[in-house]
Amino acid sequence: MTIEELLTLKEDKIRKAKKDLFYYEHLLNPDFFKRDRPHLVKLAEVLQALYEGTLLKPDGTPYRKLMINMPPRHGKSFSLTRFCEWVIGKDNTNRVITISYNDDLSTKFSKNVRDSIETDTIRPSDFTFQDIFKTKIKHGDGSKKTWSLEDQFFNYLGSGFKGTITGVGCNIGIIDDPVKNKEEAYNETALEKHYSFYTDTFLSRLEEGAIQIINMTRWSENDLCGRILAKGDDDWYVLKMEAFDGENMLCPELLSYETYKDKEKVTSNDIFRANYHQETVDEEGKLYKTLQTYTNLPLGPVKSYTDTADTGDDYLCSVVYVEYNKQAYIIDVLYTQEGMEVTEPATANLHKRNNVNLAKIESNNGGRGFARNVERILKKELNHHSTVVTWFHQSGNKNSRILSQSYWVQQNVFFPVDWHIRWPEFYQAVNRYMKEGKNKHDDAPDTLTGIAEEINSNQGFVV
Repeated sequence: MTIEELLTLKEDKIRKAKKDLFYYEHLLNPDFFKRDRPHLVKLAEVLQALYEGTLLKPDGTPYRKLMINMPPRHGKSFSLTRFCEWVIGKDNTNRVITISYNDDLSTKFSKNVRDSIETDTIRPSDFTFQDIFKTKIKHGDGSKKTWSLEDQFFNYLGSGFKGTITGVGCNIGIIDDPVKNKEEAYNETALEKHYSFYTDTFLSRLEEGAIQIINMTRWSENDLCGRILAKGDDDWYVLKMEAFDGENMLCPELLSYETYKDKEKVTSNDIFRANYHQETVDEEGKLYKTLQTYTNLPLGPVKSYTDTADTGDDYLCSVVYVEYNKQAYIIDVLYTQEGMEVTEPATANLHKRNNVNLAKIESNNGGRGFARNVERILKKELNHHSTVVTWFHQSGNKNSRILSQSYWVQQNVFFPVDWHIRWPEFYQAVNRYMKEGKNKHDDAPDTLTGIAEEINSNQGFVV
């Protein structure tokens, strides 16, 4: 290739980088901003559309507010630093304010953008900001925290939530990872300070028509994103990405399935679901705030309680437990939406492998036939005769029963320490059950309630 052809190719790349954010990111950092990392391509596309006014609401008007909710260590903050460079390069009158949870992080964010603008080419094959946009930092006005470009009064300020941003305004305001850790995520005072800073300070620095970006991994229902969305503000475009969608990892190079499962084993389930799936829980609204666990299983009679599926989208929930000292120690669970052709033999096998002494099965809505079939499979097909199967009609109000027994369940039902790994759907159904109105399914809490009633009943169930 001739020198003229090389120069033409370079100029073509520069033109594309000026027009396309992801192309710019890839040109400067091809090892990280790879085209086979679609989540980074998508994030760049959304950021560019937000800036250019082509990210449209259902009514055709442009969004000016963006929430980015992605797992940790997936390049969201790095993407934002490149975005800041790109918009400043495209128009040196753009003014950016970024807020992070403390001054150290905000200074690092600011310094990264500034340093990238000032970086010179090391190798002829490399590209830098200067190759594409030419704009430079004003001499004598390039501190780590706040700086300006040539011929401008102000272009960039980075600050923490305890810092000051008075005296300047911006047309691009960014809040980047405001929550530091789990302790802060559930600290109502800290979360209230974040929201107050947003409403009382951050918003006052935004000029008319400014872009707002909040970039954070979700932690709590009451974090900054949760508080804003709870107000019913539909002007926000929410870009939500899960680490694992049930079939594929978001980016296996950055987080493999094996590492994802390792993190699931050692991370608090609420934090894991929030960080890697952007699912949060209203801690105040949860019915079961404290659930007991065990490591050593006591000896006692093995019993079960089964809540059959009332409707097509209900779950069959069958819980096996050891009763000891008027308390229940859960040892096995079947929790599924499969049809009876699957659940009847599965329930029978559950009882055989745990050598259940007494099985209680609700007879409501076909439960009696289910119980008889389970009993038949145990005896005729599995040659298992040591489980006594009984069925009963449950006539009490389900919600009232669940609420009335919730304190007892929290004090006297013990789960294996790794139950969130053994039975993740059952864990979610119990741990995320709300006291009021937000529950899609109640089969798991209803089963725990039945266990509580069985242990505390003087006369047992009506068979």
